[in-house]
Amino acid sequence: MSTATRVKATILVRPKEGILDPQGQAVEGALQELGFPVTAVRIGRVVDIELDTADADEARAQLERACEQLLANPLIERYEIAVER
Repeated sequence: MSTATRVKATILVRPKEGILDPQGQAVEGALQELGFPVTAVRIGRVVDIELDTADADEARAQLERACEQLLANPLIERYEIAVER
């Protein structure tokens, strides 16, 4: 399929506020030891996706389902979807 019929999106997944983030705590401590004046660090992940659809609304709906079913744990993580138009 040509790229004209594809929608690109980026999904950012992060731990919800109040959820323990051991990786973020480790990075925070290391940065403080190196002299950086950080007060909080949260570690997340980025997922870049291309979908074979020209409809951005349809793509967003599919990505919402993908996040709920696989890409994020809705109990402990929040996600943001940015669809390129």
